[in-house]
Amino acid sequence: MKILQVIPHFPPAYAFGGPMKATHQISKELVKRGHEVIVYTTDAKDPDSRLDVEPIKIVDGIKVNYMKNLSMMFIKKLNVFLTLEMASKAEEELKIFNIIHLHDYRTYQNIVIHYYAERYNVPYIFQAHGSLPRIMEKQKLKWVYDMCFGYRLLRDASSVIALTQTEAQQYRDMGVPEEKIEIIPNGIDLSEYENLPPKGSFKKKFNIHDNKKIVLYLGRIHRIKGIDILVKAFYYAIKMLNFDNALLVIVGSDDGYLDELERMLTSLNITDSVLLTGPLYGKDKLEAYLDADVFVLPSRYETFPNVVLEAYSCSRPVIASNVESIPDIVIHGKTGLLFRSGDAEELAKMIMRMITHPEEAEKMGCRARKLVEEKYSIESVVSSLETLYERVLYSKYES
Repeated sequence: MKILQVIPHFPPAYAFGGPMKATHQISKELVKRGHEVIVYTTDAKDPDSRLDVEPIKIVDGIKVNYMKNLSMMFIKKLNVFLTLEMASKAEEELKIFNIIHLHDYRTYQNIVIHYYAERYNVPYIFQAHGSLPRIMEKQKLKWVYDMCFGYRLLRDASSVIALTQTEAQQYRDMGVPEEKIEIIPNGIDLSEYENLPPKGSFKKKFNIHDNKKIVLYLGRIHRIKGIDILVKAFYYAIKMLNFDNALLVIVGSDDGYLDELERMLTSLNITDSVLLTGPLYGKDKLEAYLDADVFVLPSRYETFPNVVLEAYSCSRPVIASNVESIPDIVIHGKTGLLFRSGDAEELAKMIMRMITHPEEAEKMGCRARKLVEEKYSIESVVSSLETLYERVLYSKYES
């Protein structure tokens, strides 16, 4: 098959996180299986800068079209990626594809590709990656997009992919009929976790004492991620539970919340107990997971966080807030612990439990690794995706 993947950001734009990682993983696996995969994306590296890459580049066997953003300010202020050249490229090329896979929801790229997909009768599959709900900022703008473009985009899709049952219900709430909804979770390439760096590498690199216990957060530094809840929980553990042999490590790129986070650390007088590393990738990121005693995801909203699969692949237990579909991924008492969203005191006690009961934490980590092998390998996920692609193509030719 000749497959087009469309997403506003693609490696090496690692600052943008989850959907980009998922798209890269499935594209690599599709190429391994003999499919021709082409990506339409933008030249954004992060909200402030552009990638220094050729307009067309081969990445892991994938032909990637990096199109110039009209304005980086639109990305930083509005999260809008405007690539005006995409219209002419789609008009010229779109008819050659067998199938199109659109990623993310409220994007300029989806508007353009939807128009030409309908014009040339090329079927497309849509995947929101958790972006359907109108939550947090810009709710009115999201409503406008839905009214003008979004509902039509969902209506005309041959099929939509939900990561979980929770997201499937979100599609139903948006008017998508049941027969169009396919549940396919994110997957992870376990070959990247076969030759892991030795334990202690992260501590050595950042001059952390061997006896220090590490509580790890890894992800975007954004309010929706609930980092403030984690900081309050860590403060509670230090001050109220007399737990002074731990270091909170926060790994990730700033997504508009770093200044507030640093002010909070200063006001609580715990800056010496917190390490802000900035973003880490590749081997450096693996070292952080391996030296962590527990990984914490305190988000206010999540659909299917790839970081949980990454932690699992390193045999690390996870403490997470019980929001949305997290309980489907983090199995309480088996692969980790779940706390009531926003409850810093409960989170503090769970962190203490993990660190003071290392044998229990180790068993959870082993079960987590087994779960990801059985259910979330990229091979099994892409097999389901291939089946969906073939079914959509068969329906097109049958009609």
